[in-house]
Amino acid sequence: MPTYKYPRPALTVDCVIFGFDRQSTLKVMLIQRKLTPFQGSWALPGGFVRIDESIEAAALRELQEETGLEKLFLEQLYTFGAVDRDPRERIVTVAYYALINLEEYVVKAASDASDAAWFAIDALPPLAFDHDQILLIALNRLKNKVQYEPIGFELLPRKFTLFQLQKLYETILGHELDKRNFRKKILKMGLLRELNEVQQDVPHRAAKLYEFDEVAYEQLREKGFNFEI
Repeated sequence: MPTYKYPRPALTVDCVIFGFDRQSTLKVMLIQRKLTPFQGSWALPGGFVRIDESIEAAALRELQEETGLEKLFLEQLYTFGAVDRDPRERIVTVAYYALINLEEYVVKAASDASDAAWFAIDALPPLAFDHDQILLIALNRLKNKVQYEPIGFELLPRKFTLFQLQKLYETILGHELDKRNFRKKILKMGLLRELNEVQQDVPHRAAKLYEFDEVAYEQLREKGFNFEI
């Protein structure tokens, strides 16, 4: 076995998974820890990186093992390396985040998680380790990025109304948007495909449904188009 002059910290991954429900609530996926430390506490899904896997592969594996979520597109968020962030030993964690449509995924606890559930961002339980800090940075990243990239559509159903789209942005940004200006601006971009469909089974007047046109967005971006809300 090789010997090293300097001690080596352990490496973990943590995942911030955001969802958006029908009540216009921004949520985050948490797991309840089965093992010590912080046994019984709620935390972000994650775990140790194996010696023979990449960091992203470890994040995807831990997500699947602890929540049942698979085949997500993860974006690296930040590296957290405070000396005392984990009571077990010197541990550095690489955080990832993802945005998903809640209706397309079934969550189930597994591995070292006693439970897995969605929590509203404004009604979170106390979190283990430094996961409150990780979540705060992920939220700030989301608030910033949603204004210059159309990533918000990943949180919506494939077919959505303009009202749902506006509520999504208002929830993430934390303030109201002028209805007329928002709709005029988003429709003028040419990124939405109006469908010959309306909402079904709603207690109010059914609104038109739209889809995000990813092909149109890529074509516009190649021409120098800048998405901005």
